[in-house]
Amino acid sequence: MIVDERLTTYINSLGSSNTKILDTIEKEALQSFVPIIRKEMQSFLKLLLQIKKPKRILEVGTAVGFSTILMAEYNPVECEIVTIENYEKRIPIAKKNFERAKKEEQITLLEGDATEILKELDGEFDLIFMDAAKGQYINFMPDVLRLLSKDGVLVSDNVLQDGDIIESHYMIDRRNRTIYKRMREYLYELTHNEKLVTSIMPIGDGITVTTFKD
Repeated sequence: MIVDERLTTYINSLGSSNTKILDTIEKEALQSFVPIIRKEMQSFLKLLLQIKKPKRILEVGTAVGFSTILMAEYNPVECEIVTIENYEKRIPIAKKNFERAKKEEQITLLEGDATEILKELDGEFDLIFMDAAKGQYINFMPDVLRLLSKDGVLVSDNVLQDGDIIESHYMIDRRNRTIYKRMREYLYELTHNEKLVTSIMPIGDGITVTTFKD
């Protein structure tokens, strides 16, 4: 963890519970070892939804649909959500969960490689949430920024890699070095692009929040 575990536990203990269906899906996901957004990330998204009130949301990385449903449940305005998933085994579970939550009319699930799907999307999104293959964030970036509205917000999850992001290249397991290198490149591009304003926050496993400069 990148933040003291006791402190994180205390902060999470102060949070409010989710809806019944979200609690159920979260429990099932954890029992099946499916990664879903952490409690502190859930709280952050709820806050951002209240502030931003996005009418069109893009999610890159559906998994079993937990975060998709959370955004649909806690957005104070009616919205359209487009979500992308490439892992075939999780797609039917996500679709079932959307039906269980009665959100299937609101959510469009696009199946396949996000790199290709993003290129085919058009229109603008008020909120884009990236929680997919970390080594692909840098490849998603051009199309994600193209799709982000002028006053939109891009949130990228799990960017600090349990703290490994600060380690020397030689300290990283060889199998993880490509992801490590690409994530450092992604963070550099977000923070050094003159058209963007980005904050890196130690929430969950680290997030970035990005928007365009006025």
